Amino acid sequence: MRNSVITILSVILVVAISYSFIAPVSTSLDPGNGLIKMKSLHSVQETADRFVSIIEDKGITLFMKINHSENAKKIAEELRPTQLLIFGNPKLGTPLMRCGQSVGIDLPQKLLVWEDESGQVWLAYNHPKYLARRHNLTECDELIEKIAEALDNFTKQAAGLDK
Repeated sequence: MRNSVITILSVILVVAISYSFIAPVSTSLDPGNGLIKMKSLHSVQETADRFVSIIEDKGITLFMKINHSENAKKIAEELRPTQLLIFGNPKLGTPLMRCGQSVGIDLPQKLLVWEDESGQVWLAYNHPKYLARRHNLTECDELIEKIAEALDNFTKQAAGLDK
């Protein structure tokens, strides 16, 4: 019996360790600030370009792309590659604002793509459920879930983690 338990625990440990090497997906939600962070397998530029292509294919508008690194150069400063994408869809944002108009301060949605000090590229965005809590949105649960699922899919595709 004891050998069986040890064998089972060993297999679980090996699978868990193997999975951590095979699947580089690192997604986390910070419950304090509602920020979803995800590793990307691509450069900042490629990740941002992939995301823009994905949302535009879905009929979502890219309102603005801000290249923080290029802006830093304008003041003779250096910043690792960092881009902010501002995007949205009035077909989704308008119903959210009818649930609670203050959510308009957080719309349109934003996606930050940056390279950290070790060279790892990250994506981050505000989770729609966090926005719903922040703005006390009621009767929008289905829409919030739809938006959350779409953002998760779009960012995983952009990061190369959708396989």
